[in-house]
Amino acid sequence: HHDEVDMSYSQIYGADAVVAVASRPLLYFGSMHAIEPWTERLHNEGWRLQYAENINELQKLSSAAEFKVGIVALGQEHIINNCRNVESTIAQAEHIRWIALLPKDALDPRAPLRELISATFYDYHTLPVDPDRLLLTLGHALGMAEIAADALLPEEGKVRDNGESEMVGASPQMQKVFKEIRKVSSVDAPVLITGESGTGKELAAQAIHERSSRGHGPFIAVNCGALPTNLIQSELFGHEKGSFTGAHQRKIGRVEAASGGSLFLDEIGDLPMELQANLLRFLQEKTIQRVGGREDITVDVRVIAATHVDLEKAVRDGRFREDLYYRLNVLQIRMPALRERIGDVPLLAQYIFHRFAEEKGRKIKGFSEAALHTMNHYDWPGNVRELINRVRRAMVMCDKFLISPSDLGLERRNNSRLVLTLGEARDRAEIDIIRTALAQNRGSVSLASKQLGVSRVTLYRLMEKHALSTN
Repeated sequence: HHDEVDMSYSQIYGADAVVAVASRPLLYFGSMHAIEPWTERLHNEGWRLQYAENINELQKLSSAAEFKVGIVALGQEHIINNCRNVESTIAQAEHIRWIALLPKDALDPRAPLRELISATFYDYHTLPVDPDRLLLTLGHALGMAEIAADALLPEEGKVRDNGESEMVGASPQMQKVFKEIRKVSSVDAPVLITGESGTGKELAAQAIHERSSRGHGPFIAVNCGALPTNLIQSELFGHEKGSFTGAHQRKIGRVEAASGGSLFLDEIGDLPMELQANLLRFLQEKTIQRVGGREDITVDVRVIAATHVDLEKAVRDGRFREDLYYRLNVLQIRMPALRERIGDVPLLAQYIFHRFAEEKGRKIKGFSEAALHTMNHYDWPGNVRELINRVRRAMVMCDKFLISPSDLGLERRNNSRLVLTLGEARDRAEIDIIRTALAQNRGSVSLASKQLGVSRVTLYRLMEKHALSTN
């Protein structure tokens, strides 16, 4: 696991992790004998070592938010005999990336530690300590811990429970979306959210609503493609009693119900032409009429629309009103497809794994390296929705410690990709490393080129070769 490609990844994360950090707490448990000769080197590199003398102190210290990386020296017999408590403590400290420090013979197939290491630790380092290699491993671990901590869109310390998945992403593409959401939330103009199905358009609409001055008001979502054609007008604008057969009482429509808040019109491209005129009138005049009524009702709502179809093409084809398109498309946010989000798939998978932890089998600890690799190289035609579905199913069906590609239903789909020529393998490694460097540096080519040890011209040439973009 310390081959050339993996070391490049460690260099990327390690280099990023040391920027602008004066003192990084490092939790250590086990014999100090192995690490003691290198404590001064760790200190000089910015690491502040905190020693836990026993399992109780480890439990206490590991609950502190300041620690993002920990080392457990597994060579001592009393620690080996206490594996269950160590495993339990590590499992509870999900914000920490743990490194196992162990003698080489501990990796013997018959050794009891192999299962513990594979199921519980982020990485391992064999003795004797190689300080340069250990520092890279620590930097890599810290980088990933900080990405996981900083990748949520909600306000600091707040994670909403919306039934599925929060907006999560550290890629340049998602950071751009987060920035756009913050901008459009500060004004009250209509927003059009575009993107493929399953990319999280409704989550973006909810985030805009909650961050806006209307956040205290209702958020009413309407799927324009799921309503029966003959009921859409009544659903949107309401109706008066007796206005048609079956209208036994007055009904308040979705638009009126959203007064003081936000109205989210999903799949707006599926709205019939006759309803498009009514919606346009409402957007222009801020008034509606219930079906069967004559009274103009003033409604104060912000409209957020979403579509997976090309509305400009729909306008050219005569399927969507041009004047309505321009009314809705005052501000626009494009949700990127999951395959475009550099480095986000493993991050999302881990988030979903913890978000639905109560659904997993008791002994499942996470994803195998093969599963993470396969997920990273799958195209995800169903986007985040498909990722949630596959991970949740795998968490239920997996009967091993780590989820495999077959548990995700991706093994057969990816077999053809796993038979690579040397050139294809080299290209794939270059793509992965460049994408990771760009993700770590928020799309900055200058910083990424410094991390990779190449000139900006060289990095631009490689990006052009592999059709990579920072957007």
